Amino acid sequence: MAKDLTIDVEDRPGELARIGEALGAAGVNIDGVVGLVVGGRGVIHVLVEDGAGARSALEAAGITVSNEADALVMDVSADADRPGAIGEMARKVADAGVNLQAVYLATRSRAVAVTSDNDAALAALT
Repeated sequence: MAKDLTIDVEDRPGELARIGEALGAAGVNIDGVVGLVVGGRGVIHVLVEDGAGARSALEAAGITVSNEADALVMDVSADADRPGAIGEMARKVADAGVNLQAVYLATRSRAVAVTSDNDAALAALT
């Protein structure tokens, strides 16, 4: 199962480069990524297939992985690229009582969700 790693870094130039270099050197592909600054710190989510290998490579490079979670990865159909689609998806998940902890896009037209209950989220969306 794909893994979402949450990585906390300083808000300074080069931090994403360090992450990419550490994973690349270990042969770990980044299938999806989102990053933002929250409270003066960088918070990066990366989607990888090899969670253990990614964590090991990052920690060996002195990069802190604060969380590792199973990621719900779904293909995005062409009809989902329209106004209101994300609202519909989020409403179905919310109505199922599931909290969305992270949502972002990945390679090959896929959406990634980290939720409080992936099974219930998937059932709500299918």
